[in-house]
Amino acid sequence: MTRQFHLLDNEATEQFGALLWSHLPEKSLIFLHGDLGAGKTTLVRGLLRAAGVTGTIKSPTYALIEEYNVANRKIFHFDLYRLADPEELEWIGIDDYLNENALCFIEWSCKGAGVLPKANVNISLIYQDDGRLVQIDGLEL
Repeated sequence: MTRQFHLLDNEATEQFGALLWSHLPEKSLIFLHGDLGAGKTTLVRGLLRAAGVTGTIKSPTYALIEEYNVANRKIFHFDLYRLADPEELEWIGIDDYLNENALCFIEWSCKGAGVLPKANVNISLIYQDDGRLVQIDGLEL
């Protein structure tokens, strides 16, 4: 079942991420879809803040992955935008990350086609004139 939410700005997007923190199971694979600048990292930042992360929360665009240990849980945030070939995921040990009892957020999952398993949750962020539309599949809110 697809649910839709209208978010007015970055603050609302972070608040939506905080809402996700209280609804996601301890282990889940979440694909984040959307154009550049659509709010994917902003949404994850809101979730991380709700989880108790303080300090700078960076986009994983250049590092490929950011890892967080908070509230006795692991959270991995991947950005595959710069991936040249899905097989590069094997080189970074993607299976090890996905097999952990952790939340794994993956931006640009299409770059890992054929290597990544099916997501538990899909979240799409779509620009609209007055904010953004969030569509979520695989999670009851």
